[in-house]
Amino acid sequence: MNTLFDKIWDAHVVQQVADGPTQLYIDRLYCHEVTSPQAFAGLRARGLKPFRPERIYCMPDHNTPTHDQDKPIEDPVSRTQVDTLAKNAAEFGLTHFGMMNPRNGIIHVVGPERGLTLPGMTIVCGDSHTSTHGAMGAVAFGIGTSEVEMVLASQCILQTRPKTMRITVDGRLGRGVTAKDLALYMMSRMTTSGATGYFVEYAGEAVRSLTMEGRLTLCNLSIEMGARGGMVAPDETTFAYIRGREYAPKGADWDKALAYWRTLKSDEDAVFDKEVRFDAADIEPMITYGTNPGMGMGITGHIPTTDTMSEVEKASFEKSMHYMGFQPGEQLLGKPVDYVFLGACTNGRIEDFRAFASLVKGRHKAAHITAWLVPGSWMVAEQIREEGLDRVLEEAGFAIRQPGCSACLAMNDDKIPAGKYAVSTSNRNFEGRQGPGSRTLLASPLVAAAAAVTGVITDPRELL
Repeated sequence: MNTLFDKIWDAHVVQQVADGPTQLYIDRLYCHEVTSPQAFAGLRARGLKPFRPERIYCMPDHNTPTHDQDKPIEDPVSRTQVDTLAKNAAEFGLTHFGMMNPRNGIIHVVGPERGLTLPGMTIVCGDSHTSTHGAMGAVAFGIGTSEVEMVLASQCILQTRPKTMRITVDGRLGRGVTAKDLALYMMSRMTTSGATGYFVEYAGEAVRSLTMEGRLTLCNLSIEMGARGGMVAPDETTFAYIRGREYAPKGADWDKALAYWRTLKSDEDAVFDKEVRFDAADIEPMITYGTNPGMGMGITGHIPTTDTMSEVEKASFEKSMHYMGFQPGEQLLGKPVDYVFLGACTNGRIEDFRAFASLVKGRHKAAHITAWLVPGSWMVAEQIREEGLDRVLEEAGFAIRQPGCSACLAMNDDKIPAGKYAVSTSNRNFEGRQGPGSRTLLASPLVAAAAAVTGVITDPRELL
């Protein structure tokens, strides 16, 4: 009667504090440059060393520029953060994939693609989008700086057990509809607080039919519904993806691991605290119109009107519309945009570049569009070259940048100017997220590609 979450969580309980949190063992800690400096300083102040250094992997991603990575970082704050991570990793004997290292990239892209993220694991990182790794059949969630220090020191963490939710999506996704659209649709229906306090398991035909990379995108956005994390039960798709990857088990260890991984699914009679169901047939390519990821709609739809809103909802909605420069009730189709961003831990994988390239092939970037195409890792950049996607993209007028978080958040050089519209494949469209005064419309790689070649918001199904 156990859910997948229960099975993994219970296997990692060290002890249960009476009327308090669970002491949970952590299999993998990922550290990046933004949330780790204070944690390492805390270790130093207490004269401690990492308890299990072989389970900790460090890499910079938020502050890394996406050009000239072989040169010193120009921004002094970014340079300090990146350099500090390298020094801390060296001092404490931790594996560090620095800039220009072929294993470097966005931590939530590198973990799965290198076989560091595996089914049945507990995984934490000082970053909310750690939920991404749940796509591999793991319990993965973001933690705060003091908790990073706790895991460094003990390889354990104190956590309150979340409730469980299963979201089942029946049927198959339609033409031009991607995992990103599925996630944006869920958020539009459930709001950004609809899964608060829950760990979500995604199930149903639409989820099963997703590739591994699609599942990573879906789980990445769990946090944007308020969930503690999201996960998909591992299956043959998962095992085929992991097999042969650099850090994946080999030989007899593979056989043993696979036997265990096959047990990782919710029991037939498992009871979840909440069940939600959607129909894939109801989903079309999506786009956001507001200032949180739950303010999304089908690309052919209209922005909601304020008729049925309470005064509080209306005030918040009107503030968002004023910031975005949109009107209630209007369509977004045909609206001019200025920037297009393909990348982030949400959509910076090889499959996302394949999708983008498939739509722009034989067309050309609109003259006024600034496009940033940023691989999620050096491995993705290499795959782009191996598959000849770089030539397709270059012929269409696009340039490929170096790996990093890039324009997902304004912590590096890639900032959207104030007042400009960006169709972005990233995960958040908060005010100023991509730069002070920037206006972000979240969408899939296909919707981004359609905007890049037409210069306006376009239904990608018209170009497929």
